[in-house]
Amino acid sequence: SDLAGWILSLLGLGAVLVGLLSAGGGLGGVVFVAGMAILDVGVLLGAGGQSLERRARAIEPYCGPSPVLVLLASIVTVYLFAVAVGLPLAAAGITLPGPAAELLLVALHAATYAAITRLLVVGTGALGWAEMGFAGPLRRAVAEAAWGAVLAGPVIIATAGLSALLVAALKVTPASPLPVAGTTGGLALNLLSGAVLAPLGEELLFRGVATTAWVRSIGARGGIVRAALLFSLMHVLFLSGDSFGQALGLVAVGFVGRLPVALALGWVY
Repeated sequence: SDLAGWILSLLGLGAVLVGLLSAGGGLGGVVFVAGMAILDVGVLLGAGGQSLERRARAIEPYCGPSPVLVLLASIVTVYLFAVAVGLPLAAAGITLPGPAAELLLVALHAATYAAITRLLVVGTGALGWAEMGFAGPLRRAVAEAAWGAVLAGPVIIATAGLSALLVAALKVTPASPLPVAGTTGGLALNLLSGAVLAPLGEELLFRGVATTAWVRSIGARGGIVRAALLFSLMHVLFLSGDSFGQALGLVAVGFVGRLPVALALGWVY
């Protein structure tokens, strides 16, 4: 499965590049989506093969797939789910308002993170839900949530200060991560997206899977730092700008500005 995964991943990546470099139109889009589907199967097979190899060696404290592969599988699968949901809506002439469309996309992200974690991590016996933190009495969970809320203030202040310095130095203005609400209902949808669903999905993947796996493999300090870097990288992968300099500035602000939060979340976890 490992060899088949590599072969399919390369074939899928090639088709994706062909689709991106095509002159546009329906055929290029079909090639791109088909390439993403092949790439998804390849990454899933590769991750499964990696788990089998690590379990067979039985010498590593974490025997599941690399968190990087889990993230890659999640990204590609989210895209395919978005296409599967978006095309019927477009064909039916249904256009969702900004906050509702964002909520749908965030819900797809969270559901995909959970499904991929179940398939590649829990399903292979690498980590159980309890080992990733989904255990314990309700009273303990409430107490830990309160402790996290107390720490949120200093972390937000530090992050806001660092981001402001970066924005002033690099002279770029990051776009809002959520669409403009305009109404009370839209604001409620934005809060549900940004304060509930997105954190649930991201904490599952970046803390539950990545931090746990890497802490087992390389120790607490290295695991927290590596997972924080992956978290920050994920949030700048698809940034763009009107020029190379602007895009580079936005990436720098987004990446460096998120590191304090990512490190704090890993430490608290």
